[in-house]
Amino acid sequence: MTKSATPQDQRALVDRLMTACGGSYSPETRRKYFISGPQWAAAYQGQALFHAPTRQVVSATEVIRQFAEIGIGYWTTHDTDVIPTEALMTGRQAEIVAGIKEALKSNGLQCSMVTCETFYHPVWAASPAAESPEIRAYGATRLRNTVRIGHELGAQFLVYWPGTLGYLLQGVIDETQTLKWYAEGINAACEEDLAVAAQAKTQTLRHCLEAKPFEPQAEIILPTSDAMLNFINSGLLKHPDMVGLNPEYLHELMWGGAPRAALARALVAGKLWHFDVNDGYRLKHDVDIAVGLVNPLDWLNVLMLLRSHGYNGPFNFDYKPPRTTSNYGVFRVSFPSAIDRFITLWEMAGEALEDPIIKEATEALKAGAGVAASNDAQQIFEANKEILTLHELIAHRLVQILLGLHRGRKIFARGEKA
Repeated sequence: MTKSATPQDQRALVDRLMTACGGSYSPETRRKYFISGPQWAAAYQGQALFHAPTRQVVSATEVIRQFAEIGIGYWTTHDTDVIPTEALMTGRQAEIVAGIKEALKSNGLQCSMVTCETFYHPVWAASPAAESPEIRAYGATRLRNTVRIGHELGAQFLVYWPGTLGYLLQGVIDETQTLKWYAEGINAACEEDLAVAAQAKTQTLRHCLEAKPFEPQAEIILPTSDAMLNFINSGLLKHPDMVGLNPEYLHELMWGGAPRAALARALVAGKLWHFDVNDGYRLKHDVDIAVGLVNPLDWLNVLMLLRSHGYNGPFNFDYKPPRTTSNYGVFRVSFPSAIDRFITLWEMAGEALEDPIIKEATEALKAGAGVAASNDAQQIFEANKEILTLHELIAHRLVQILLGLHRGRKIFARGEKA
């Protein structure tokens, strides 16, 4: 019978079993990847619509310190994750930002992205593109302020999440007008960015839109990355060249879509600039599980796509450590294990792309049957029908790579000899 773990012994037990799991990477290795840790993910207290918090408050400086210890090289934040709403655009904001700059510098981290909270405060009850001109003016001011914060912290990206851009009740808003008003806010941010960058003689930020199919509104006007691409090219934006996408893996999965296909469409458009990584389930709510815990095979395929097309942007770990994980566990188990799974899947994706069996099968499919051109559909089918079996063979090989079977691994029943 297993001995009870007293409260005094539980951290030691967690540490021992985490070490026993193996498969971890050193902080130095983890820093070689463009992995960013969000302030909101590490500071998430486990609260939800039907759930009270299960963890204590964690400060930004503590999150930054812990990220440095783990080996996360980049930090991201919403403006109000670290600056109370009432302190925005005041002297207190300057003090807080200066403190964060010092914490980042002393711990060897960089701020890679900032985002403006336009969903939590009651002022956004009808979205930042509400009918009220006062709300829209305040929204534009907040966006411009976040641009300035981004420049102050040395960020490269700014992300917008218009999850409240929609409605609960039909017929209460004009969707066309709402899109125009929302574009005005994005335009204000881009104009501010151009002005600040010109004055400071620095690069402008890369402005990224993040889609979500549902929550918190019942109907969202820009629910998918495809909708975002259409919005960017709609003519409403003054600087569409400054605006790209920040797809989130789970957001594309939630509505029943295929994240890999959504990423492919963003790549084709040249707009895949930033990527939020997590995991979850189709046709469910936004559970934000850590990468690879639900769909590791799909993640292997996603990373093969990104590697084969030269994606070199950030991987932002936008997930929620489970409510059952303690404050201690967030930094000893949740973040290290999520990063290590990602690194393993990333390297496995490179291995799969170079796998001789997959390469030969893929090239054979591209070469086709080698018969003379014909307008006879049945003849073309007959010539190619055997080679198309390679689709399933490739899928089998990917599972072998995921399970280590390609290296000769086999699982034997108890008592059976190898």
